[in-house]
Parts: sequence; C-alpha cells; structure tokens
Amino acid sequence: MEQALTQILKEQCQKSIQEASDQEIYAALLCIVKDKMKGMKRNEGSKKLYYISAEFLIGKLLSNNLINLGVFEETRQVLKKYGHDLTAVEEVELEPSLGNGGLGRLAACFLDSIATLGLPGDGVGLNYHDGLFRQTFVDHKQKEEPNPWITKQSWLTKTDCHFEVPFGDFTLTSTMYDIDVPGYKNGSNRLHLFDVDTVDEGIIQDGIDFDKTDIKRNLTLFLYPDDRDENGHLLRIYQQYFMVSNAAQLILKEAEERGCDLYRLHEHVAIQINDTHPTMVIPELIRLLTQKKGFNMDTAIDVVRKTCAYTNHTILAEALEKWPVSYLEKVVPQLMPIIRELDARVRKDFHDERVYIIDQSDRVHMAHIDIHYGYAVNGVAALHTEILKQSELKPFYDLYPEKFNNKTNGITFRRWLMHCNPKLAEYLKELVGETYLEDASALEKLLDYQDDQEVLQNLRAIKKDAKKELKSYLLQTQGVEIDENSVFDIQIKRLHEYKRQQMNALYAIYKYKEIKKGKLPKRPLTMIFGAKAAPAYTIAKDIIHLILCLQELVEKDPQVNKYLKIVMVENYNVTKAEKLIPACDISEQISLASKEASGTGNMKFMLNGAVTLGTEDGANVEIHQLVGDDNIYIFGEKSKKVIELYDTSGYCSADIYNSDPMIEELVDFIISKELIRIGDPVNLGRLYKEIVSKDWFMTLLDLKDYIQKKEQVLEDYEDEKAWEQKMLVNIAKAGFFSSDRTIAEYNRDIWHL
Repeated sequence: MEQALTQILKEQCQKSIQEASDQEIYAALLCIVKDKMKGMKRNEGSKKLYYISAEFLIGKLLSNNLINLGVFEETRQVLKKYGHDLTAVEEVELEPSLGNGGLGRLAACFLDSIATLGLPGDGVGLNYHDGLFRQTFVDHKQKEEPNPWITKQSWLTKTDCHFEVPFGDFTLTSTMYDIDVPGYKNGSNRLHLFDVDTVDEGIIQDGIDFDKTDIKRNLTLFLYPDDRDENGHLLRIYQQYFMVSNAAQLILKEAEERGCDLYRLHEHVAIQINDTHPTMVIPELIRLLTQKKGFNMDTAIDVVRKTCAYTNHTILAEALEKWPVSYLEKVVPQLMPIIRELDARVRKDFHDERVYIIDQSDRVHMAHIDIHYGYAVNGVAALHTEILKQSELKPFYDLYPEKFNNKTNGITFRRWLMHCNPKLAEYLKELVGETYLEDASALEKLLDYQDDQEVLQNLRAIKKDAKKELKSYLLQTQGVEIDENSVFDIQIKRLHEYKRQQMNALYAIYKYKEIKKGKLPKRPLTMIFGAKAAPAYTIAKDIIHLILCLQELVEKDPQVNKYLKIVMVENYNVTKAEKLIPACDISEQISLASKEASGTGNMKFMLNGAVTLGTEDGANVEIHQLVGDDNIYIFGEKSKKVIELYDTSGYCSADIYNSDPMIEELVDFIISKELIRIGDPVNLGRLYKEIVSKDWFMTLLDLKDYIQKKEQVLEDYEDEKAWEQKMLVNIAKAGFFSSDRTIAEYNRDIWHL
C-alpha cells in the first residue's frame, strides 16, 4: 500500500504522503481501491441473483472496501507513519444518499454478505442524486435540504449499458452506473444503479421543492419524493417503473448473453423483490417475455412465478403499497392489461376479496401481486413472520403455506466492529481468535471469560474510550458537550410513531421533573436521539420539535443540566451511527409490540456491548431468547394483546390520560408554559392532542412500565461487574445476527444459487 500510495500521489499532485492533504490522500486511495477491485475475480455460477431494492444505504465505502480487501490495518499504519489518520481521511468522503433506514441498510449488508459467501448476485436500484435529504435544525424544527453526494471522483463507474424505458407519454433512455462490492476475502459483485442523463439538480428550489411534473429532469433527484399530492404519487410510480424496467431488461440481456434458455429462466436467475417498491418487475417481465420474446401469456406467467421471491418488511397495513388504477394507467398503461389479467386469474381461482389484486376502490395491491406471482414470501424476524402468517397475510398463508418462510435479518459485523470499533475488534481477536470475522458464531467463546475480572474491566475501558470519542465528535460537529462518565442512553432510527420516540421524550420529561423535585440520580444521564422524519409526516416532525425544545430546556436549567443531557444528533446517517453505536450503554428498542418487523440497530448495539431496553417486538424477541432474562430489559404489553386491542378497538388513550395523574402531568408538560416559551404552540399543541385523543401506537399503554424499567436499568448500571457481564454476554451472543448467516439461509431455502 505504501508504494502504491507514494506513486499515485506523485502522479496526481507531485506530493509525498507526508505533504499530501487528507483530500489528496482520499482521492489517491479511491483510485487504488477501485483498481484493486477491478482486478478481483467476479463471483460466477450457473444461477445468478438480482436483488432489487429502492434503497441501498451503503454508507461511506473507503474503510469497508479496505476491510474486505484485507488491507485496512496496513493502510491505517502507513498513514499513521506519515502523520495522517485514516478516520480524518474518511471525513472527506461524502456518504452516498441512496437509502433511508433499516430497509436500505439491510440491502447494503446483504450485498456485502452475498459477495463474501462467493455467491453470484448483484444489487439493482436507482442513482439518486440528492437521496432522502440532509437534515438541519432551524428554530427547533427539522428543515430538509438537498444532500448531493456525486462528485467527479466517486465510487460510481459509468457504464455503456443503456435501455429504453417506455412511459405513457414519452420514453427515457437510461444509463447504468456500477459500484463494485468486494466480499471479505472472496470475489466481488456489483451494485447497478440506473439514472437518466437529463436529470437536472438546478430545478430544486427552496429546501427540497421542485417541479414534480418535470419527470425527465427530476426522475432520480430524490429518494421517496414528498407524496402529499397526486404528482408526488405519480413520481414514485415513475421511479419504481424506471427501476424495474431497467432491471428486467438487464436480467434478460445478461441471461441471453450467458446462453440461458429463457423458458427455463428460473434455473438461471433468482429475483428478490425487497419490499413492494420493485413489485412491477413481475408484470414488466411478463410484458417483455410476451411482447419481445414470443412467449404466450400462460408460459410467461409460469416462468416469472418460478423466478421471483418477495421480502415483506412491514406489518403496518398503510405501508403496503396500493396504487390507484388511474395512476398506473397514466404512467405505465402498457402494464395495466397484464395486471388486469393477473387479477382475473386470481378471481377465477379464489372467491375471497381479501386476496384480489385490484380492490373495490380500484386500487392495485402490490404485495398481492408479489404473493400470488412469486414462489417465496419471507418475513424478517421470527415474530414478524408469525404475525404475517396468523394475522396480516393470513388469507394468503391459508392459500400458499409452502411459500412462507422466515429469514431473521442480520448485519455485516465486520463493518460494525472493525471499522466503527477497532479497539473492540482487536481485543476480540486476542480473546477468541480471528476466525470470528468469517464465522461470527466464534464470538460465543467469549462466554469463557464471564468471570474474568481483567477481561470485564478491559471491555468497560474500551466502552469508555468510545464514549470519549463520541464526546469529542459531538463537540466538534454540533458544539454540544457531553459527559463520558454519564450513562449513554441512545435511540437512533427513522422517526415514526410506532418506534415511539415520543415515549422516550415523555421519559425525559419525567426525569426532568424528578430532578426539579430534588430526586437526583446517582449518575448523570445522557439521552441521545438521531432520526429523520419524512417531509410529509407532520406528527413525526412535531416529535422532533418536542425533543429539540426539551434539549434547550434542560441545557438552560442549571438545577437539571448537571444530571440530565438531551441531544438530538443532526442529519443522522450511517456515518453518525458508526460513532454512536460503540459508545452506547442502553440501546432503546421501544417500538409497540407487533409493529417493528425486525430492526437491525438492535443487533449492532448488542454486538458493541450495549444492553437492550425494549419491548417483545421484532428481533428483540430473538435477542431475548439468546441472551436470557438477566441480560436484557423487557417491558410493555405483548404483541398478542396489542393485536387484540386493535381488533376490538379496545385502546383509548384518553381513558389512560384521564385516570392516571402521573401520565396526565407528563403529557400536559408538552403544552406547558416552559415549553411553549421555547417552542411553537402549533406543533406542541398538535402533538399533545394526538397523544391524548388518538395515540395510534399506544404510547400511554406502556409508558409507566417503560419508566419503571428504565429506572431499574439505571440502578443496575451502578453494579459495575454485573453490567460488564451483561455487556460480555450480549457481544458473545450477537454472532447469530450476522448477515452471512441470513444470506446462507436465503440461498439454502429460496435462491439455490
């Protein structure tokens, strides 16, 4: 690496490593790594996977690629030798704006593991220029700004692959860009991102507003454009069809180039539909096979049905996409005869309105297409899959029990240790050997050290170092000072009412009031939030407003600020997660039971020695089973009871509010004089009203239990040895949540690559 870096810096800027700036070193490393990846062997086989997803939240790639190429440590040492820090060099890199939350991060982890296991499989998505948005805080409110990331030198490689994509009233020509995905000590695959050359970032006006009707210039500008109006909905359909038409054309092109018989496509290709955004790949493939390849309808449907599999990521009915027929007629009229044909076949075979593709309101249910015309349907955690089978998708499970299976999510633990917590990664090598980087189950050997005082204290010291690093990072980036000796209680994820950041905020109010009453905690508490709210999601933005108002209230109160700190991290993304996760003591996983499909942040926290405070929801259930009652804090109603409350309309937040003085006091504080002085009465009043009169995700149902349990966690934290043992058990049991394991299961049960 030293030789290569010396040579390229000399060529590019006539400087030595020592003289070069971080920017110049980053540019040189980018060239070296891209070159190395070009020379890697491609993972090949008789059958290939195409993983289609609207999101790939890949994060910064320099360190991840260095890790997978096996030169991470060498590069770090070379830079250190010449007075440079790899972390500082990484700061130069812009994070690709290609995803939003768990769905996109999971897709990124999966690409890494597919390559690591040597399986032939590429990702297919869109090349968003400005991603979701960059979040800033102005007047204690979220403001959205463009988040451009594509620079002259980037991980993107422009290809000469183009396709014609037909819409209702025009046709666009695509350009495919590739990002190489190297496996850990294995071959590489690719992420294919489609774009149009006519996209124009100049049409963005104030914030992230733009003309949503100008499709040729806006198509790949933003991920999930604001869909408060019809034009926003139409733009999403344009994006989704553009993604799947390119994917379908690429799949058929590559299959023919490999000499595959398209009549036996399923023997050569597996297509994974990641959530419902890529659903139109099913009718699009049928269209291409019938109109371009001479198939009859029966054969085309049969071939596609054997080739496509669907991952469901949500239990929330409102998140399962349903598009009005009129919208599809406008954007993709060529698909509607096929969708009507698919619906007619369902109606002929089954007489149950719940499973029809087109409902009585003339809306097309995308998930229904996936289930009827794919060969596998999977949930992403054991509880989630059971709820799909027994409740949300029960009519389909009754029809196709053989299609349903569970694939509990996983994470690329190499990145979430070696990259973001190198001290812990190195220490684990000393204790359990290097094999854990290829076989995460080897982490179980850590259990041999449960009573080893030295090991326990070393784990505590590594955690303390991570807390100091986070302290320094927040001071540098946000001017916020935190105390590394306090308990770090962290909730970082998409802002959504079902994830219940509002419940955590009510706990903050409880703690504030307790301190004001003179009930001082044994140790200060630092509560950290990180979350973006979708631009059109008003209540989510109100929750952010409440948290930011509480942050200022506490900060400016000398009676309280020595014992409590509230921090909302601006523009939460993968880069910030990599700083926050190693420093965390208490991992907040407090979604309403039955609503979180899986979660993967819970796994990253666990791997880095945080202890979970959570409901029996998503993958928390499996974490609980693995670590046992003593090493996790579970509270709240169980999913069965919650589902029953929804079914019977048995929950009324006003009843709880009116009958419990403590809850009433906490909720009323949202519209107290203290907060109204800091914040906006409209935002705070709306949130207050929402919680008292609606509270769709049952914040008040679990609030008291949550407060009691969190108080217990803080008390238990003071028993240092017992807490260190909890940390150790969590790290030791995290190996199950490796995405390598998840992908091996996908391959064994679904893809058969």
